[in-house]
Amino acid sequence: MNFDAIIIGTGQAGPPLAQSLAEHGQKIAIIEKDHLGGTCVNVGCTPTKSYVASARRAFIAGNSSELGVTIKGDVLIDLKKIKQRKDGIVQDSRNGLEKMLTENKSITLIRGKASFVNNHTIEVNGDQHTADKIYINVGARPYIPNGFKDVPYLTNESILELEEIPEHLVIVGGGYIGLEFGQMFRRFGSKVTILEKGGELLKKEDGDISDLIAEIMEDSGVEIKLKSDCIGAKKKNDHIEATFNCDDNSQKLKASHLLLATGRTPNTDYMGLENTGIKLTKHGYIKVDDTLLTSVDHIWALGDCNGEGAFTHTAYNDFQIVNSQLFLDQKRFLSDRFTCYAAFIDPPLARVGMNQKDIQKKGLIAKVSEIPMSKIARAKEMGETKGKLKIFLEVDTDSILGATFIGAGADEYIHTIIDQMYAGSSYQTVRDAIHIHPTISELIPTMLENSTMLRYFVKK
Repeated sequence: MNFDAIIIGTGQAGPPLAQSLAEHGQKIAIIEKDHLGGTCVNVGCTPTKSYVASARRAFIAGNSSELGVTIKGDVLIDLKKIKQRKDGIVQDSRNGLEKMLTENKSITLIRGKASFVNNHTIEVNGDQHTADKIYINVGARPYIPNGFKDVPYLTNESILELEEIPEHLVIVGGGYIGLEFGQMFRRFGSKVTILEKGGELLKKEDGDISDLIAEIMEDSGVEIKLKSDCIGAKKKNDHIEATFNCDDNSQKLKASHLLLATGRTPNTDYMGLENTGIKLTKHGYIKVDDTLLTSVDHIWALGDCNGEGAFTHTAYNDFQIVNSQLFLDQKRFLSDRFTCYAAFIDPPLARVGMNQKDIQKKGLIAKVSEIPMSKIARAKEMGETKGKLKIFLEVDTDSILGATFIGAGADEYIHTIIDQMYAGSSYQTVRDAIHIHPTISELIPTMLENSTMLRYFVKK
């Protein structure tokens, strides 16, 4: 069949783009090889945050005596029921997408794996489809390192299908996925050990933040083993034997379950891209320009497969960029975007823009304002004083370079800073604002009244 446009993938960017193209009179095909909704709906944000909610309820139920609330008896975890609730939420999202994509007469939903025949032709299930414009939105999948082929490992996808609590969950990788699942399953009752080959968790963060996250995880009862090189595993009788460290220092762990949280790899290796003029990075991501156009002038790449975000919110922003370039007077560009994200441990880490590592690398003259959560009245009243707030300011322009927050609700009030950065406001705008008392965010203006210079040496 011939279409005006073909979209490959129904992740966060695909369906809204299909809807917009259809509203502008185009005939659209959207191709999906698996469940509708991509990573976020099926194995990412939606299911994991429903699990995080259950884990927090379990934690609160068993850890409120300091606030004068004591529950007699055991706190029981029903993972099967937690999974059923998650499955229901996921299915609701899938159903909504199915309705949207099938009831629009200008959109044809094609089920199957897409492969390029040439720059204009896509083959699915033996049928060939052509289009003037093609939008690739194929996402990414878990990266599986060498040495685990014969081990019954779990990924962020398969672990969500468990119906019984692991006795001892060993996690390889101390990134966002590993930390979220680690704390979650510890709160469900598993013994949890995280093996991280680096010297700190979340290596992109500043050292004090990485240390604080390690402290939070250890306070949760998660065992952290940093600098764990030579990580391997094998099936041994009724358990998995995980090994780490080299030579004479080699250690072994007896695990009931093994979760590989070692990163993501783009789904670009099965699409026949070698039959096109599309260029890839050395890691397999599709190269794009500031408008998300690939090296072929009628093919765009959106979402995780372009390596420019790897988050649901950046994928949706990819749609906004492409849509603006196609139909709006005010154009959006990739370079307009401030990096922002959160790690949904408890308390959460939230980040926007630069941190001290980034500022030092660029050699900028900057200041930092920070305050520990233990100094914030609302945090003390809630009994949740773990964490700190940090905001980085450029001396020459008074602009906000970035912020890193760890604390109860940080994933929400980080948007105070995000919005000001997009508005191009001076930090003085926030400093002089009046916030509601008693809240945690009311201390953001107060902390900006005092700042200290960042001191470091920049190598010439």
